[in-house]
Amino acid sequence: MQAIDWVMIAGYFGVLLGVAWWVISKNKDTADDYFLAGRNLGWWVVGASIFASNIGSEHLVGLAGSGATDGVAMAHYELHAWCLLVLGWVLVPFYTRSKVFTMPEFLERRFNPTSRWVLSIISLVAYVVTKIAVGIFAGGIVFSVLLPDMRLGPLDSFWLGSILVIVLTGAYTIMGGLRAVAYTEAMQTLVLILGSILVTYFGLKELGGWGQLREICGSDMFNLWKPLVPEGVEATWAPIKESGRMAWYFNDNYPWLSMLFCAPVIGLWYWCTDQYIVQRTLGAPNETEARRGSIFAAMLKLLPVFIFIIPGMICFALAQSGSSDALREALIGPDGEVIRDEAQKAFPLLVAKVLPVGIRGIVVAGLLAALMSSLAGVFNASATLFTMDFYSRLRPDVSQHRLVWIGRVATSVMVLIGLAWIPVIQGGRGLYDYLQGVQAYLAPPIFVVFFLGIFWKRLNGAGCLAALIVGFIMGLFRLAIDTPVKLMENFNYTEGSFFWIMNNMFFQYYSMLILAVCMIVMVVVSYLTPQPDYARISGLTFGTMTDSDRKATRDSWSKVDVIASASVLVAILAAYLYFRG
Repeated sequence: MQAIDWVMIAGYFGVLLGVAWWVISKNKDTADDYFLAGRNLGWWVVGASIFASNIGSEHLVGLAGSGATDGVAMAHYELHAWCLLVLGWVLVPFYTRSKVFTMPEFLERRFNPTSRWVLSIISLVAYVVTKIAVGIFAGGIVFSVLLPDMRLGPLDSFWLGSILVIVLTGAYTIMGGLRAVAYTEAMQTLVLILGSILVTYFGLKELGGWGQLREICGSDMFNLWKPLVPEGVEATWAPIKESGRMAWYFNDNYPWLSMLFCAPVIGLWYWCTDQYIVQRTLGAPNETEARRGSIFAAMLKLLPVFIFIIPGMICFALAQSGSSDALREALIGPDGEVIRDEAQKAFPLLVAKVLPVGIRGIVVAGLLAALMSSLAGVFNASATLFTMDFYSRLRPDVSQHRLVWIGRVATSVMVLIGLAWIPVIQGGRGLYDYLQGVQAYLAPPIFVVFFLGIFWKRLNGAGCLAALIVGFIMGLFRLAIDTPVKLMENFNYTEGSFFWIMNNMFFQYYSMLILAVCMIVMVVVSYLTPQPDYARISGLTFGTMTDSDRKATRDSWSKVDVIASASVLVAILAAYLYFRG
């Protein structure tokens, strides 16, 4: 890092703080303004904020790392941009009509108050073990690569970077709420995209162009279909990892069948029902702005394949080609293969070793923008969940000022808990794998109660509550089994034992098991108990929509929205046709 790089980074923070201060000065001391920006966010802010919240640590560190080890295979998760179209066209009308602050509050309107409490607990646990801890951990990884010699007493660059990211992000998030988060994220989106494009450009220039990348990586790393096409009949159903059957999945954690069925469930849960994402659409003034924001976010979501996965592959190609001794030493082991635990450093390594002076500062600013926007979003979502779903229910007569203050305290507590979880992530096999695994355990019951609840009016609160509890217990059970293996280097279960089978079952298959159990439980319990009061849930399911509800939804979109949505689907299809190996 040279002086000019630091000047560029300082300029970024100057603009960021200026935007944050301007937004904070416009805030009102009310819950509606602090948690939902007064429900006055335009579509471009909604879309950019969704994108910036999503494109964070797991992409800069984890997704680029997967590009270095497995090529474009993980692009399946990034091509889930179609899930945002489901949010905009299918679910936004119900969310907008309900005028809720949180997703658990929507469950209360649709089912019962107990369901709201249970989902709030599940969501807060999910944020601790995924988004908060992973975001902090990734910040440490970036700093350990870019500033490896930075130390302060017993704290090395990893821990200093983690703490610094928290302090900088927490400052404007705690003060400004969702409005500060959304507007700073809109600005950070521009910096992030620009920085990532520069990494791709200079990386390809150093390597010798796109043709050279394809030649070095080979058709295998350019094959997006590999996870979905089995190499043999025996590969089709095996749910357990076995040392003698390593040829039929593209790495040791992603079998094809589960990628085909499990990944869409996780995607629909994340993009359509997670407070972390949906809160931005709740901040829109009407259904039109919320839908267009979702469509805009879907367009932006197509970019990570080219600005994160491809740079990871470029880093691998530069290391393998021998044109960069530093990259080869950092990534390639004695056997000539990528060191998987080191691959998560691919993106920051490319920034540190390939980019010219000055440009490096812009890209580092983009790295920080992604890390901070991701954390800012989850901080605000966590505060909203705790304050509106727990505290306000226990203290219904509390003042607006007190609600805002409690939200700020809740954010600080969630950060401290996230810090304590970092050692678990450090013991894992990779940041992106860790994140996808935990989400796969927590997503199915939430997916089931939202989608079945909206499409099937007969399902009731008892069924919803049973599905949430059963699914959550099954997810925590698997997480409890996996955690000792991650924490203790030499720990493992006796081969063939029940716990060994559970630990070695592909997480996607276990997720599909949770999904099936939750669907059965919700339907059976609902039909064994009284039907819901359809008048009370009017407008909250397809079966209880009124004619005025349908007319309002139809009037909220035009041909422009349809054309924009179709273009997203065409782009996804084009990606699958191009990346065929």
